[in-house]
Amino acid sequence: MYASVDHDRLDELARKMNDNYEQVELLNALGKNRLPDRDRIVEIIKAIRRLMFPGYFGQTAFEKSTSHYFAGEMLSSIIEELKRQIVIALRYDSGDGEDTEEIKKRAEEISYEFAEKLPEIQRVLLTDVQAGVDGDPASSSEEEIIFSYPGFNAIFIYRIAHELYLLKVPFIPRVMTEYGHSRTGVDINPGATIGEYFFIDHGTGVVIGETCEIGNNVKVYQGVTLGALSTRKGRLLTGVKRHPTIRDNVTIYSNASILGGDTVIGANSTIGGNAFITESVPPNTRVSIKNMELTFIGDSSEGESGLYDWVI
Repeated sequence: MYASVDHDRLDELARKMNDNYEQVELLNALGKNRLPDRDRIVEIIKAIRRLMFPGYFGQTAFEKSTSHYFAGEMLSSIIEELKRQIVIALRYDSGDGEDTEEIKKRAEEISYEFAEKLPEIQRVLLTDVQAGVDGDPASSSEEEIIFSYPGFNAIFIYRIAHELYLLKVPFIPRVMTEYGHSRTGVDINPGATIGEYFFIDHGTGVVIGETCEIGNNVKVYQGVTLGALSTRKGRLLTGVKRHPTIRDNVTIYSNASILGGDTVIGANSTIGGNAFITESVPPNTRVSIKNMELTFIGDSSEGESGLYDWVI
């Protein structure tokens, strides 16, 4: 049999938790609807994805004859839901906890400004799709890139979040890109600036920092880090250029690390796998690390079944 509930102990625990709520402002959002709803933000991402690529996600059929009505209904739904979440984010960020008319008006204007960017975001995303097809011989079609490539999915979410970042929306852009991070293994800060025709091959483990600047026609492979040299100063570095600049037509192979706000990788350069770079690279340069030497130690008389030690 189960033991009876000890109400006195539960009441004491509840009292202690409530004391924490009252004493620590960070915990004091309970019941006040002060923070944006992550689940609703994820639904906004999915709705925008359906709008951008009709017929690919969530629709069993899509007819061109109804596309105008489809776009209108989707846009209306996205704007209204986004506006609600932006109101909550702005209200919390303001610190007063009130839905003022100024906040409501600002949230509505931001929502429409964002929506007006969607056709251009869609155009740029199509260049990213083409970059995937051109950059990966294993891809069979544009549709496959859209449907299944984690790198493209991460780029899609980043491009949405980046526009909201530029509109100075608190919380929501980072929630979006961290959702993308959790789904794809690709961590792109919404503050990064990324040009057209961008492709991330395989995706897993890629990190792109907030102040990183990436030009057009750039391709990166799994495990690439475009990061800061040091973050020991913490928030004192906010707003400081601390991540590298990657010029046009650069390829960065797997597990390369390029660090520092003063580091510039010149146009048309190639960075080899496992390279560790903290200073600028001139244009038209190929960077690679010297091949490691493999030494095999074993008794060849034992044939293929012999034991071998691989020494690097």
